[in-house]
Amino acid sequence: MKRRTAAVAFVLAALFAGPLPAAAQEASSEKVNQLIVYGDDPCPASNDGSITVCARKDESERFRIPAPLRDNPNASVNQGWTQRVKAYETVGAFGVNSCSPVGAGGASGCMSQLINSAYAEKKQASDVQFGKLIEAERAKRTQTIDADTAAEQARVEVLEKEYEAKLKRERDGETQPGVSAAPAPAAPLAAPPPP
Repeated sequence: MKRRTAAVAFVLAALFAGPLPAAAQEASSEKVNQLIVYGDDPCPASNDGSITVCARKDESERFRIPAPLRDNPNASVNQGWTQRVKAYETVGAFGVNSCSPVGAGGASGCMSQLINSAYAEKKQASDVQFGKLIEAERAKRTQTIDADTAAEQARVEVLEKEYEAKLKRERDGETQPGVSAAPAPAAPLAAPPPP
């Protein structure tokens, strides 16, 4: 009986866990190509609806170990005074949420300490931040949307005014007795400009 319930639970977990990564991928349909180029190397052009973001570094960095891996970030020389003082705050800390082998529940704070230190390290990192580069590329692509929309709206309004004037001329021609106005050939609407 226990095997059957465990098997059913495993099958249900597999069914519900399977579509989640695909759903996350479908939410963002655009493809982002992140590259690091060196010196005067050209950045490949974006095509097929993809965003190509290039981070440019000096030619002297081409064959070097990445900068974040060169130094020891934990060396006391690389830490500020406030970080050194914070280290003294944890001396003697034990118990729940302390990340200490001493006392009951001492290990419960280790994960939050790791998360906090990872976010602090990420905030201080001087390496390439592709998120900012991607947002800048998106902003560059969308800055012309407002101007294109305004031009299209102005074109549509002109066409509507011409159509209303034509209808008014036709109504005025029909209401006057004894005047037979020949219908004017309908002008085809202009196709919208290509995006």
